[in-house]
Amino acid sequence: MKDNVTLIPVRKKAGSRVKTKEDKPKLRVAAYCRVSTDSDEQAGSYEIQVAHYTDYISRNPEWELAGIYADDGISGTNTKKRERFNEMIDDCEAGKIDKVITKSISRFARNTLDCLKYVRKLKELNIDIFFEKENIHTLEASGELLLTIMASLAQQESQTLSQNVKLGLQFRYQDGKVQVNHNHFLGYTKDADGNLIIDEEEAKVVRRIFREYLEGSSFRDIAEGLERDGIKTGAKKNKWHLSTIQGILRNEKYIGDALLQKTITTDFIEKTRIKNDGLLPQYYVKDSHPAIIPKDIFTQVQEEMVRRANMFSGEEGSKRRVYSSKYALSSICTCSRCGDIYRRIAWNNRGKRSVVWRCCTRLEHGPSACDAPTVLESELQMATVKAINMVLKCSDSMQDVLKENIEKVLMEDQTDGKLEKLNAILDAKQHELAQLAKKNEDFSTLADEIDELREQKQEILVEKAQTEGYKSRIQELGELLKKDCSELTDYDEGMVRNYIKGIKVYDDRFTVSFKAGIDIDIQR
Repeated sequence: MKDNVTLIPVRKKAGSRVKTKEDKPKLRVAAYCRVSTDSDEQAGSYEIQVAHYTDYISRNPEWELAGIYADDGISGTNTKKRERFNEMIDDCEAGKIDKVITKSISRFARNTLDCLKYVRKLKELNIDIFFEKENIHTLEASGELLLTIMASLAQQESQTLSQNVKLGLQFRYQDGKVQVNHNHFLGYTKDADGNLIIDEEEAKVVRRIFREYLEGSSFRDIAEGLERDGIKTGAKKNKWHLSTIQGILRNEKYIGDALLQKTITTDFIEKTRIKNDGLLPQYYVKDSHPAIIPKDIFTQVQEEMVRRANMFSGEEGSKRRVYSSKYALSSICTCSRCGDIYRRIAWNNRGKRSVVWRCCTRLEHGPSACDAPTVLESELQMATVKAINMVLKCSDSMQDVLKENIEKVLMEDQTDGKLEKLNAILDAKQHELAQLAKKNEDFSTLADEIDELREQKQEILVEKAQTEGYKSRIQELGELLKKDCSELTDYDEGMVRNYIKGIKVYDDRFTVSFKAGIDIDIQR
């Protein structure tokens, strides 16, 4: 060999560029399989594909098996969550694979852009992809043209399938058939027929959440209590997020109803889901499954959530306040002069430390705005103790008062009649809406009428819940009075939360208002 000639040794490359038959290495061939769902039927298809390609590659003497990459139950419309697919691409880039075999374009990808992206990436590495069904080799001259056409058809097929699934769901919704992922749904499981049934152990947790919220606890209080007691979420997690508590309290499924199509998929490729704010119709199914929470309790909770989010005090409710659940007296102790709430303050007056409650208007704007008295916490607490003891002492006369209050409530309660009339109108309007929808006629005006009627119904339901809540509080206090209860000697936060509605502070007295409609004056 001459001095001006440099020998370049043979280097092994990905692909099939070896031209001579001598010492020709075997092609390292991998197969990619995918099934679209995790159903039992598709799981069988998955096993068949794996067995097929293992045998298919092993029978070719010029090939050696580089691996079977299979994604089970993963959508083909994008590659983000296809772990084994992405692993295969990484192995191709690492020089571990020379050829890829897959059943069809729809198994490889139903997204045209993704399909071409990865085909071109592997083509640059001289790696051929063979699609069995379409008989396409990507390294052939006509491969990419055919692939583009067929991939577009596969994407269209996926879109059509998505639309058919949506249509099927629409028919199920119209029939009142509820689909719920019970694995993450606290309080429920499914029977052998796939119907929702109550899981009593989990239902206790749901009832506890609703009860504690109505007793004054915040989302954080409830979450911390559940974590402290080692109670897991519906997803079997130890951490309770505030949004989880809020979601449970807002979920109509706990009263046995179901609002269907709360969210919708806007992009079938990326699987993007958004809140359905009127883009598609929703379906409200009554009594679709057993209830854990009574309807009146649920409505009371919704009302309380609104109240806490919109707290105002002072003259004509002009001052916005933030709800606090830390102390039972927070937000219920008010000023007789300006109507603002009292706030708990750690006070240091001339070196003497004490805990007091003061009017927020006076705190923020000084005595010129409001000269309401400052109250020692101990005095305020003892006033509640005295008020409760006075009720307990006069149990017989108080029972008569409670009886009168219940009779008054029953006489004034007109909600049942209002609801009956409104429901009849709504049923007629809903029937009319369904007829217009079938005929593909414009129903926007009718839909607005139905929305207005639903708002009226919600107002009546809130009114009814308030009435039922008031009756419940009267009955609870009545049951307490029937018991042989000893007088309180110490301040009791639980008693305050359960029975006391508000305390108004005057110069010479406190007026303690009970939730059962009884007012007690305690002299200062």
